[in-house]
Amino acid sequence: MESFKELNISKQLHYAIADLGFDKPTPIQAQSYSVIMSGTDMVGIAQTGTGKTFAYMLPILQDLKFSKEVHPRVMVLVPTRELVLQVVDEIEKFGKYSSIRVLGVYGGTNINNQKAAVAQGTDIIVATPGRLYDLIISRAIQLKSIKKMVIDEVDVMLDLGFRFQLTNILELLPSKRQNIMFSATMTDDVNVFIHDFFRNPVTVSVAVSGTPLENISQYAYSVPNFYTKANLLLNLLQNESDFKKVLVFVPNKKSADLLFDLLDEFFGSEVAVIHSNKTQNYRIRSIENFNSEKTRILVTTDVMARGLDLDKISHVINFDTPSFPENYMHRIGRTGRAEQEGTSFLLYTEKEKDAKDTIETLMDHKIEELELPKEVEVSKKLTYEEQPDVIEVNNPNNIEEVGPAFHEKKEKNRKENQGGSYKRIIKQKYKKPKTRGDKNYNQRKKGK
Repeated sequence: MESFKELNISKQLHYAIADLGFDKPTPIQAQSYSVIMSGTDMVGIAQTGTGKTFAYMLPILQDLKFSKEVHPRVMVLVPTRELVLQVVDEIEKFGKYSSIRVLGVYGGTNINNQKAAVAQGTDIIVATPGRLYDLIISRAIQLKSIKKMVIDEVDVMLDLGFRFQLTNILELLPSKRQNIMFSATMTDDVNVFIHDFFRNPVTVSVAVSGTPLENISQYAYSVPNFYTKANLLLNLLQNESDFKKVLVFVPNKKSADLLFDLLDEFFGSEVAVIHSNKTQNYRIRSIENFNSEKTRILVTTDVMARGLDLDKISHVINFDTPSFPENYMHRIGRTGRAEQEGTSFLLYTEKEKDAKDTIETLMDHKIEELELPKEVEVSKKLTYEEQPDVIEVNNPNNIEEVGPAFHEKKEKNRKENQGGSYKRIIKQKYKKPKTRGDKNYNQRKKGK
């Protein structure tokens, strides 16, 4: 599809698209439009940066007419607070020339303020599952008017443990509704979820998971441990002319804080970190500073970075090797957008080599291996997780084989405990225990 003009959309949407500078729809946008407009359930498989938000909001906004209804008619569920703010912002841009009302709700803020905002009325509610469920059970939100339900980044929600809230929310929705779901990966959990709640959905898939992007140069370093990885990263990031805007992925919050402390000593205000333990204001400020290039380096976990709109990233550095190869594709897809050149680095240890091989098999692409620079110090310091297990000689839990000191029980000790002679005698006499509640037995007894 060459232009948005080929889609049957209103003038108000055309004006908003022109203001945003969009010329033609992305593949996921072009393929999703007619499916969503038809009212059929849809499952979209697409990586970050393919325009997923616009893919589902364009047909929804086209179909959403003016109403004074207080209760929301469209519900969008996303995994994080940052994504709520981002989606609300994008919907407001798309609906700039219309009277569409949109409201975002999420945890970590005063729920009473959100109850008051909901009471004012909205057409579209964008929410994290936990806070939405809280508002539902407190009766602040009614779902009886929902016509379309969108779940974005569903694989992340299931990973975060939101299955309970999602299941309860979906069971409270009207049966006559359209279900729309987007995910970067198709896992077994996602398949089960689709089977449970969707009615014969149409699958729209673009950028097949595992397909390497041609404009991203991929490199790998074999590194012995965490602190040597940190030394290598410090060495790479000193090249400010090339590493202009760097996204560093780590496996968890603990690693994120540890790495941030090491980088902060060298780069100060040039580096920021986001994960779920950071305050809402800190996370929002970190993302804004990174997008405006006030900070050059952003350390993050997969969950926090999923779905965030981060532009013009020069390098993606995988500080760890993802155990799920699709996550590697999702990470490196952050760079090399809009036909720009991008670069990714994968730092892996011997224990992570199998995960790296799995990634290469999925992509059908060999990541170019680089030699560790001579100036990078190989650290002997190990994190707690990297330290070898301590074998205590006298600890019986460490004994793998039964030695000669262990012997079989004697014959007299092998007898089975049958519960004592009294229980055995009673059991033989009555065969089946009778109770006062056995009416038939009691009547027979009286008849005698």
